[in-house]
Amino acid sequence: MRAPFFLLPFLFALPALAADPPNCPSPAAMEAMAASLLSNAPVQAFPGQMTLADGLCAQARLVPAMRAKLGEVVGWKVGLTNDAAQKRFGVPHPLAGPIYAATVAARSGATLPARFAAVPTVEADLIVRVKDAAIAQAGEDHVAILRHLDQVVPFIEMPDLALADLKQMDGPNLLAIGVGARLGVVGEPIPVQATEEFAARLGSMTVRFASDEKELAKVPGTALLGHPLNVIPWLVKDLAARGVALKPGDLISLGGFSPALPPEAGRSYTVTYTGLLDAPVSVSVRLE
Repeated sequence: MRAPFFLLPFLFALPALAADPPNCPSPAAMEAMAASLLSNAPVQAFPGQMTLADGLCAQARLVPAMRAKLGEVVGWKVGLTNDAAQKRFGVPHPLAGPIYAATVAARSGATLPARFAAVPTVEADLIVRVKDAAIAQAGEDHVAILRHLDQVVPFIEMPDLALADLKQMDGPNLLAIGVGARLGVVGEPIPVQATEEFAARLGSMTVRFASDEKELAKVPGTALLGHPLNVIPWLVKDLAARGVALKPGDLISLGGFSPALPPEAGRSYTVTYTGLLDAPVSVSVRLE
């Protein structure tokens, strides 16, 4: 699998939890889940007594099996970055999971299968790339955060919601399935400018998600936690609780600007970012 040019080569490992929480699914159960997901077969939700800690434990057991087909872990995706998504899943904060080489392998304009996952969806997103590990000390100041990023990348995420019955999806199960990371399509990387103006543009830009010419969603950059860069300090803290730190080259999928919608074969999907640069920039994919 050939990675896009904006990926930097590095080793990535998920930490082992200090002690398994009581309702963490067994390694065998997670290997079976991975086998189903990798054959595009929906899976059953785990029982309701699972906690977020159980879901995180399950995620760590899922990743090695998923890596066999999707490639190495190259960063993180953050989900539930708006109030509506958090209410839907019953979690008052975002959730994070790993992204793989396959998640960022396809370039804008690619044609991909519509049935790419067990429960395929498509949504507008945005990626940033970590420049250096000092991002952990950047705090919440947007310009300080930008000093430790080197690229912003237009991104259509193609997640897998995985469950045969989506009514049973909750926070622990979303964590268990790795927050749904599967495929995606990347646009042309944009060099980061560590300025107040660039930070302001990220917040004030308009993100439009369309199927062919039909508009599916149109939201401001502030749809993600009030500003896309607000996702970064949240992720730094979440990873620190796992004993992990962001590294140079890590890619961060900042979250959905649009709802995750079921894809339709024969259609093209485009995300356009207006106001980030002087001219609109976009990324597109055709599904068949």
